[in-house]
Amino acid sequence: MKQSKVILYPLLVFILAIMACNSDGSMDPNSNNDPGQENPGTDSPDVDSSSNRLKITIGTRTFNATLVSNPTVAAFKARLPMTVNMTELNGNEKLYNFSSALPTNASNPRNIATGDLMLYGSTTLVLFYESFPTSYSYTRLGKIDNPSGLAAAVGNGSVSVRFELE
Repeated sequence: MKQSKVILYPLLVFILAIMACNSDGSMDPNSNNDPGQENPGTDSPDVDSSSNRLKITIGTRTFNATLVSNPTVAAFKARLPMTVNMTELNGNEKLYNFSSALPTNASNPRNIATGDLMLYGSTTLVLFYESFPTSYSYTRLGKIDNPSGLAAAVGNGSVSVRFELE
């Protein structure tokens, strides 16, 4: 009995320590890992519009987007700028498959909105140009601020899209 306590006590302490930490390793629930940034006060608590601004260029059209703050976005930003050939899927989205995985934290958003930028699985970048309900899970990257004209810009079939930080 004493031997099991010797094993269980350190294990319990270890589990509690892990549960107390945020995914970024900090113990402060209000920490955003960047002491120079302020919370912009948007609808989504994980949006940091001052440092997570993205420019998406499709043909002659440019769309501005706001990225969320998460490990997936950090890995995505490390690959920028990039120009990719996105292929058509289902008449509502364009996708690009990365050659290597990004970190994920997928969940079901229930509804996709025009302009959503997400990661499906760990390697598929998806830009949605139509709104619809979904049963699939994605890791949110961000959203185009004003997606008006996005469907016309991406057109039918494959399209070249440039992603770069503002």
